[in-house]
Amino acid sequence: MLHSALMNVMVKAARRAGRSLKRDFGEIENLQVSLKGPANFVSLADKRAEEMLYADLAKARPGYGFIGEEGGIREGDDKTHTWIVDPLDGTTNFLHGIPQFAISIGLQREGVMIAGLIYNPANEELYMAERGKGAFMNDQRLRVAARRQLNDCVIACGLPHLGRGDFAQNQREMAALQPKVAGLRRFGAASLDLAAVAAGRFDGFWERNLSPWDLAAGVVMIREAGGVVGDIHGGDVLKTGNVVCGNEYVHGELVKILKPLG
Repeated sequence: MLHSALMNVMVKAARRAGRSLKRDFGEIENLQVSLKGPANFVSLADKRAEEMLYADLAKARPGYGFIGEEGGIREGDDKTHTWIVDPLDGTTNFLHGIPQFAISIGLQREGVMIAGLIYNPANEELYMAERGKGAFMNDQRLRVAARRQLNDCVIACGLPHLGRGDFAQNQREMAALQPKVAGLRRFGAASLDLAAVAAGRFDGFWERNLSPWDLAAGVVMIREAGGVVGDIHGGDVLKTGNVVCGNEYVHGELVKILKPLG
């Protein structure tokens, strides 16, 4: 399948950084048995991957701005374009040797997401989308699932954990949703959850307090797969971080349940 010049740039950058992460992931099993543990190693892997992505994207598109989880905002001369990048989404999974992690690259033009790429180097699944051109996984066209009964749906979610999240609110949300759905899943990498909704594997997904780099690529991915993605309360999801998505029906039903809960 032929890709645009822009997508070729993104794929090349993701694959190079992905090779680095895959090598580092192979070392995790050995580090698990050390007294110190692999946390510092993973932090270095994360930062190294971001620097590789920044170098490749900046070389191909000089002047574009860059927002990365590790390095923060790097201003560019071109104020209309910004890369929004997570070099290692699913760090805790990576840390524990769980092959559910991804590189996420989104491109924003004048405030609108126009392209997204999500790549899991562990299983070589590469998700791509450009505005108006559809969404694909390894060149296979993606469509969101068509289920219209919530009780048939498997919904992905986030869960609060040590030092992060509102436990009481999450418990209210889980209590409201669990009796209404076929299953809830927590996989630990928001970008891959969004990609799975685009692929029809999950019927929907919601999580609060995410960062722009968790969401940027997935937003365009789901929209190009025919889904609806936005903020639980209708705001700008990249600013609020409170995401809900699915097909039109599932999105609407999830919003109806979640919105009154806070």
